[in-house]
Amino acid sequence: MTKTLFQPLSGNEMPRFGGPATFMRLPACTLEDQLDVGFVGVPLDIGTSNRPGARLAPRQIRDESRMLRPYNMATRAAPFDSLRIADLGDVAINTFNMEKSVAIIEAHYDRILAAGTIPLSMGGDHTIALPILRAMRRKHGPVGLVHVDAHADINDTMFGEKIAHGTPFRRAVEEGLLDCHRVVQIGLRGTGYEADDFDWPRQQGFRVVQAEECWNRSLVGLMEEVRAQVAGGPIYVSFDIDGIDPAYAPGTGTVEIAGLTVPQALEIIRGLKGLPIVGGDLVEVSPPYDPTGNTALLGANLLYEMLCVLPGVVSR
Repeated sequence: MTKTLFQPLSGNEMPRFGGPATFMRLPACTLEDQLDVGFVGVPLDIGTSNRPGARLAPRQIRDESRMLRPYNMATRAAPFDSLRIADLGDVAINTFNMEKSVAIIEAHYDRILAAGTIPLSMGGDHTIALPILRAMRRKHGPVGLVHVDAHADINDTMFGEKIAHGTPFRRAVEEGLLDCHRVVQIGLRGTGYEADDFDWPRQQGFRVVQAEECWNRSLVGLMEEVRAQVAGGPIYVSFDIDGIDPAYAPGTGTVEIAGLTVPQALEIIRGLKGLPIVGGDLVEVSPPYDPTGNTALLGANLLYEMLCVLPGVVSR
């Protein structure tokens, strides 16, 4: 039986300032609705070490996504013409307890993946990547990773804690969640606690592309190299909004100067087209630090671009 495909509510049917408060004003669904792709909010920021507020991001990203239309005019991707896509709502985290929250997120994504749905997640801080990757490991085995960020997030501890937004990829390596030779980190920059802060991921087999390597150039060539490295198995995409220069994305918790541009961010995501992507996240948007809403608007667009490169998306 042919499945019913959902379309975002058109701005010609309902003014963009009205309608449902879902991602792209899509239907609000449950896993029983047999989705191909589900947008998921994870409103957790108790792993944040500097400016808080990422718990508020899923709601504002959804609000700013009302400007998005179904067809990608640059790539001609038409995700809603081939995939059943909807908004799965938020994970009901425990905002007072990190350990319990991580377990809740992990179990929630186990259910999403068991239903055959590809999750595209709105953080929340970058802590959420760890429980999501744990669920990915059970479903797909160790995954490749394309990680865009100003920071490597491979600290051993933060204030003595093993789980926080600066530790997820150290834990992921230790727990065997990643296929380390298929991991690329792009946009790393800034100052460090130790001179060798970016050496540890390289020692694990990661390719580390520091922001300086990206200045004043297109990243199309880089992404050809990235594609070759991460090919050969399932891939997860984790995009921290602070990978983008704060001139474009000031609403985040741990800002670093001299980051990626918005066109470079699009080149990175579009460069993943055709790879077996099994999920993605957009994290660390902090709405209180950008009253214009532009950071959340950028986050919504980057999630849409991730949607456009998923397996099964047709072009028109």
